Amino acid sequence: MELYPNCKINIGLRVIGTRADGYHDLETLFYPVKGLYDVLSVSEAKLFRFEQSGTAVDCADEDNLLIKCYRRMQARYPQIGNVHIRFDKRIPFGAGLGGGSSDAAHMAIALNEVFELGLARDQLAAEVSPLGADCAFFVYNTPCLAEGIGERLTPIPLSLGGFRLIMLKPDVHISTREAYGGIQLSGDQPSLAALVRKGISPIDLVRHGDIIYNDFERTVFPLHPELSEIKQRLLAAGAVYAAMSGSGSTVYGLFEADSDYTSLADYGLTEPAWEDMLIYNDIL
Repeated sequence: MELYPNCKINIGLRVIGTRADGYHDLETLFYPVKGLYDVLSVSEAKLFRFEQSGTAVDCADEDNLLIKCYRRMQARYPQIGNVHIRFDKRIPFGAGLGGGSSDAAHMAIALNEVFELGLARDQLAAEVSPLGADCAFFVYNTPCLAEGIGERLTPIPLSLGGFRLIMLKPDVHISTREAYGGIQLSGDQPSLAALVRKGISPIDLVRHGDIIYNDFERTVFPLHPELSEIKQRLLAAGAVYAAMSGSGSTVYGLFEADSDYTSLADYGLTEPAWEDMLIYNDIL
């Protein structure tokens, strides 16, 4: 069985409180980006085999979330036997795009089909949630308001169809500790969840970046000013919204797709280094 684990972007990210377990409560909009994906093939086999190609993943095979998902589900469902996994990594590692979480979720989906487990989507989401806060999102793979640590999901009627999405990832790695170091809670800023529940259109929110933004930018941008520069250049080039995704280091811009512009140069983004950073440029 072959699947295409896609990535996501965060539209707004509020860090609204600390928890007794050391995690932070947050609220964000998860939006799936189906055009940037890994390739995952899972089939029954006499012996376990894992083959990886593409972008290098900065961890041992057994620490890869998709392998962790396989081991976890194999321990819980005896009918799951050995598999041959072929994995082509295309989503950048450590980019704030949820690639590893998506891989885990799609592994669960594949195992459910290959071994005929008969699990519903809610059950699959529960299986993968312990592996990562945003893993469950990729089981549903539809725009969602995420709360808690990212595991409480509410589908929302958000479509960015017709916008051009440009995503740039410089050669910067941001650890979770670095992102949360010195984080300031949103405080009196408008609650993203409240705005959504009041019926304010997420499209209207996207068009007003002064209302909806990523709290991690206040921590990360001073440490990596090149990320702030990318955001400002995207806005200057005409993006209706630009932000860092998750805890970084991908920065993206959403552009009205009512022009013939297709390349970075069309938008006046002509630095040669930007072509090396570009990981996605297409209409959603």
